[in-house]
Amino acid sequence: MRYIEFGLGNTWLVRTETELEDGTEYEEKGIKGPIHFHSAYIRIWLGKTVFILDLKEGMKWAKKEKKKIKFIVGIVSKS
Repeated sequence: MRYIEFGLGNTWLVRTETELEDGTEYEEKGIKGPIHFHSAYIRIWLGKTVFILDLKEGMKWAKKEKKKIKFIVGIVSKS
């Protein structure tokens, strides 16, 4: 899967994070293709709580170990 994200709180304002089949992942600056649209989401990270609103998966939240503040709009692409 490929996650193309726009927003505040990541390393870059626009980035692409790619997850490989073996579970490893890496990020790159900018938009990297090809893009095969799967879903879109908004992610708001406040402290250790992350709220996610996803077109395919609905609304959910999660707890993380690190404290951060992020506001991200993203697209999920099947690689």
